[in-house]
Amino acid sequence: MSAPLRAAGGAPASPAAAAASAAPSVALDDEQIVARVRAGDVALFEILMRRYNQRLFRFVRPLLGEDDEAADVLQEAWVRAYEHLHQFAGRARFSTWVSKIALHEAWARARQRRRLPTLGDGGEESVELAFTAPAPTPERTTEQRELQALLGGAVDRLPLPLRMVFVMREVEGLSTQETAELLAISAENVKVRLHRARAALRGDLERRLGAEAPRLYGFDGERCDRIVTGVMARLAPGADRE
Repeated sequence: MSAPLRAAGGAPASPAAAAASAAPSVALDDEQIVARVRAGDVALFEILMRRYNQRLFRFVRPLLGEDDEAADVLQEAWVRAYEHLHQFAGRARFSTWVSKIALHEAWARARQRRRLPTLGDGGEESVELAFTAPAPTPERTTEQRELQALLGGAVDRLPLPLRMVFVMREVEGLSTQETAELLAISAENVKVRLHRARAALRGDLERRLGAEAPRLYGFDGERCDRIVTGVMARLAPGADRE
């Protein structure tokens, strides 16, 4: 059973989305929501967006490097997911299905801008650590905001294959198998890449990861609201989805 109706950051879903449920005291799982959206209850699509906006943003942000572009890609991914909702067969979890759509959109956008290294199993030995940790300062040890910025910068400087595994495993909390499936690599490669990412981030920075990692690439309620509003406007009858 999926999580209850909650927005990104733990806030409740909007009153409109909550009211759309025929049984507000019982959390709808993803498959139930998909079925009702297919049947015409499009308003319930908002629940799925709020349920997974944070996760998807954390997946696409490392590939793109910019918050605004990641948010734009996230909106496109949700529109594509809605347009292809009839193809969701339930063989995988909805969260995995929509994550693959978001990653596909992000990779396509990133390839338009620059050449990206492969994330597949091939060429694993050619991946080299390019991370140089910045010197610690008293401010970084005492100011929460600066520490988060330091951590985010360190993760951004990891080679892309290591960065994606680190975000999926350490930040979003996916299992090894889920990460392997999303990146189309073996479970063993997930473990190797995670080990190498941790090694690159160890030291003073690594001692702070336990507290700060869950807040990396935060997607607060206001930004979540903008994505939901934009997508729902494009899903309205007669609206242009391009």
